[in-house]
Amino acid sequence: MESPFPKSASIPGEGRIVAKLTPNNVSALESMTYQYPLKLISPASAAEQGSVLVFLLSYGGGIVGGDQINLSIDVQPSARLSIVTQGHTKIFRPTQPDTVTRQNLQVEIKDGAALCLVPDPIQPFEGSVYEQIQTFKLTDDASLCLLDWVTQGRVALGENWSLDRWVGRNEVWSTSDAATSKDRLLVRDNIILDSKNRPPGSPSLRESMYGQAIMGTLILRGPMTESMGEFFLAEFAALPRIGARDFRSTEAREKDEALPQSALESWRARRLDEERDKQILWSAANVRGCIVVKFGAATVEGARNWIGSMLYQEGSIERHFGEQALMCVR
Repeated sequence: MESPFPKSASIPGEGRIVAKLTPNNVSALESMTYQYPLKLISPASAAEQGSVLVFLLSYGGGIVGGDQINLSIDVQPSARLSIVTQGHTKIFRPTQPDTVTRQNLQVEIKDGAALCLVPDPIQPFEGSVYEQIQTFKLTDDASLCLLDWVTQGRVALGENWSLDRWVGRNEVWSTSDAATSKDRLLVRDNIILDSKNRPPGSPSLRESMYGQAIMGTLILRGPMTESMGEFFLAEFAALPRIGARDFRSTEAREKDEALPQSALESWRARRLDEERDKQILWSAANVRGCIVVKFGAATVEGARNWIGSMLYQEGSIERHFGEQALMCVR
């Protein structure tokens, strides 16, 4: 006997978020749909929050080997959307070798709109195989703040880059509503961590990480993140350089050190001490109008404290999106 109900058009792991600006100038969700194993939750939004907040989750706190997640996001003109998580996104080991777990994210950000995607780090378990592709298409007046980071695994269980394979690709495209214009690729950031298929005689994946417990990428684009990008470039330019020499006399150095410091200078001095203590390495560059920041640290919490300190110190992300957008880097 055939079912009298129409067949479901939903596909496991499929999801879609559409954010819009309401007539009272509050960002809200026009629609949000998802299917297992993907789960999306959005608390009630208010004008003072700055953006509408969505938690990107999975059942059981992780992604099982072989799961396929496809999420599309549409941030309509002048709307602001923040995406966070409630903890590390765990990538479980598949039951069959070489079974790939995939997560694809397709994002469109329209004129005057903005997306802040600052989740907790991804935590791949031993033997896991994971591929992630995140594509962002922005108009010239749209803004993006993207944080993408991955840890060494479960330290308490002795994991140290014990994954089989982790692939992450982030693409940022410039787009236009004009029918005759073509999308233009601004940034393609591709990372491959492979512990199995390594050239003969090359160091292991663990050895090639040189004691770093986490590695991450921050990508900033658009008017709402412009001051943040300038801040990272300025702080990177102010870093002490290898081989740099101070040609001042001892008396001149002591005199300068005795002068009162501004709040920014005091914060920078504390941050530099922390970077040395936590073995934080980082760089920043302007790539076709996108600020790309690469960083790593000897501990996950060291990296979290560092990136959180940078974002809070400059302040524009919290100002534009609300404090809740940065809950994963507190």
